[in-house]
Amino acid sequence: MKIIPDTIDFDAYLNKSEHSAHVKSASEYTSSIIDLFNIETVDVTPTLPWSKTFSNVRLRPGEVSIWHGINGHGKSLLQGFVDLSLMQQGEKVCIASFEMKPVRTLARMCRQAAGCEEPSTRFINGFGNWTDGKLWMYDQQGTVTPDRVRGVLAYCHAELGITHFVIDSLMKCGIRGDDYNRQKDFIDELTAFARDTGMHIHLVAHSRKGDDETKPPGKMDVKGASEITDQVDNIFNVWRNKRKEAELRKPESNQSKEILDQPDQLILVDKQRNGEWEGTIALWFDRASFQYRAHSREVVLDFGVPF
Repeated sequence: MKIIPDTIDFDAYLNKSEHSAHVKSASEYTSSIIDLFNIETVDVTPTLPWSKTFSNVRLRPGEVSIWHGINGHGKSLLQGFVDLSLMQQGEKVCIASFEMKPVRTLARMCRQAAGCEEPSTRFINGFGNWTDGKLWMYDQQGTVTPDRVRGVLAYCHAELGITHFVIDSLMKCGIRGDDYNRQKDFIDELTAFARDTGMHIHLVAHSRKGDDETKPPGKMDVKGASEITDQVDNIFNVWRNKRKEAELRKPESNQSKEILDQPDQLILVDKQRNGEWEGTIALWFDRASFQYRAHSREVVLDFGVPF
């Protein structure tokens, strides 16, 4: 893991971010079209961590994904788990968390990678070595300007070869909540940058407050301009089963088996521009390790960290 300091002249990278011409002969895409129709072609684009999603969801190069949900429903924690899986698949990840210091983010990811509540010092050292060349952290908390975000993206693409960049969160990107035009322009800039560079950008966003958090919000509940959901490629709606958590706090004799059998977490895939599947991914949460598992009885997920 490496920290990206805030002393770099990111503005200089904005001025260098010129891309090649986009007008091409249609015949240049012939081989890609053949691959698209060839059922024997193996899709090597990155996946989510759970095998049951492999045929349905892909985190494709050049796309922007929104990860939204109600405050306190585990968006950032789940994103860290997805990032571990991306690193295991050979992707280069940079996390720009403007709401949490890198050491806290990394401690939670280390816990997830270890599959236990208190990783040993030996494992933590091994985790640090494993992240080298795979994970970078942009060390800046608080509000940043959209230009600074764009500059960091350009730097990470040009100098580090980052393939997945996490912005946590939209509300910290220096745009007023009621400035819908600027929000629209910012998302448009992110989608253009992703298309031009092949980087996949993950944008964490909040959902509007509703009357009842025991029901998942919809894709139209992303806080901000309506064009946000129109422009991005993928929408992942993260929802935590608070009703089940409340049931677990009751005396065992009063607990409902029907509720206890429900998953702890849902990811509602509300949009996948370049995929055919939309639906719900049910997950079970292990509180000791912070791991999200595909089945209630699934064993610890191993990310292959040597120690």
